[in-house]
Amino acid sequence: MKTTCCYIALLIGLCSVFTITVRAAEAPPNVLFIAIDDLNDWPKFMGRYPDAITPNMDRLAARGQVFTNAHCSYPLCGPSRASLFTGLSIGSLGGYKGQKAFEDQKVAKLAESKGTWLLHSYFRDHDYKTMAVGKLLHEHVPKGSVAMSGGRGGWNKLPGGTKLNWPSKKTLTDWGAYPGNDEEMSDHQAASWAVERLERKRKEPFMLMVGFLRPHVPWHVPQKWLDLYPDPSKLTRPPFKPDDLKDVSDAARDLLNDGYPRTEWAMEEEQWQDMIHSYLACISFVDAQVGRVLDALDASPYADNTLVILWSDHGYHMGEKNTFQKHTVWERSSRTPMIIAGPGVTAGQRCDRVVSLLDIYPTLVDLCSLPANPKCEGRSLRPLIKNPSEAWPYPALINCREGHYAVQTESHRYIRYEDGSEELYDHGQDPNEWSNLVADPAHADRRAAMAKQLKELLLPK
Repeated sequence: MKTTCCYIALLIGLCSVFTITVRAAEAPPNVLFIAIDDLNDWPKFMGRYPDAITPNMDRLAARGQVFTNAHCSYPLCGPSRASLFTGLSIGSLGGYKGQKAFEDQKVAKLAESKGTWLLHSYFRDHDYKTMAVGKLLHEHVPKGSVAMSGGRGGWNKLPGGTKLNWPSKKTLTDWGAYPGNDEEMSDHQAASWAVERLERKRKEPFMLMVGFLRPHVPWHVPQKWLDLYPDPSKLTRPPFKPDDLKDVSDAARDLLNDGYPRTEWAMEEEQWQDMIHSYLACISFVDAQVGRVLDALDASPYADNTLVILWSDHGYHMGEKNTFQKHTVWERSSRTPMIIAGPGVTAGQRCDRVVSLLDIYPTLVDLCSLPANPKCEGRSLRPLIKNPSEAWPYPALINCREGHYAVQTESHRYIRYEDGSEELYDHGQDPNEWSNLVADPAHADRRAAMAKQLKELLLPK
């Protein structure tokens, strides 16, 4: 009788373990959503720039999939983020009408008017607990749209709003050491808030969104991050061609008239290395904050059932095309790092297919097995996660200001400006976009094909 009771108890125990295991396997994945402001493709894992010290982003890349050829919908914070969070193209959102048109509450109203949800609202309405801290939309998130908010800190300007190197009032651009410690920085505080959320036990699935400000200007961080790069003179400069803009139109050159530093000035004033130094220091600082959040995830009960996505809202020129800025139609402005890691994603994969930040919304919905949102204009990247070499004949459309557009394929970039002028670049032969091929008869067929692609991409959805 005793043996029988022990056997029954063992059987019940095994059934309980099996039930718990099955339920765990069926539990929807959590989402850790990490947005980094103005981060171009310089982190080490992207393989483009050699000097960046980014061990935490690199380890995330090693355990997930890197999308090496991701592009934003618009190379400026507000519209890029509005497009991602609504799943709609800039055209569908009504075009670019200034940054104020993409304030948080206005984006929420735009989504409602289009009969759709913001990304996190969609997850909220499918039983996810939504939490947000830092810069996610242009400011934070619309008031009341998440269950928990840690708010957003400021830019950590120098005391009194003074500047060290670039006095223009048209931009926050400046560089050098911040006279304080990490704990004073908004990004450190955002990471601390996210860490606290990950330390709490939850029964429901969650979406935790963490938005970091650096390396957005001003490029000011505590001195210890500058000290990571002890000899600025040895830092690699990006490629620069003094007569690069000789074969582009006035409309293209006009994009540079925004009060940003010019590379020619940076060279004459011997500031280029210091600007690169400060930008890299900001990248390493925010990498450390990413690391703190990843460490908290790894130490939590959610480590094995959380999708992590890391992305930036656009690229950034660091001297290429004679400028230090975003908000141009060239590749340096639109190309952004992107990593997806977690359950169902093979570690260490890289995908060179052209993808768009518009694809993030439908991808997360798909990977979390939620019903597809038919309003999304992007595509789930699940096929590329399953097979990074899968055929993917979908170009990325990039808008810039009013009437300026670019189409990016795996091999070429085609640009058309409001005045009808055009550019065409063969990225296989000319990754720096130094030779505009649009007037070359040998490339007439390519120009015509990509002009047709642009026309089709601009058709109403």
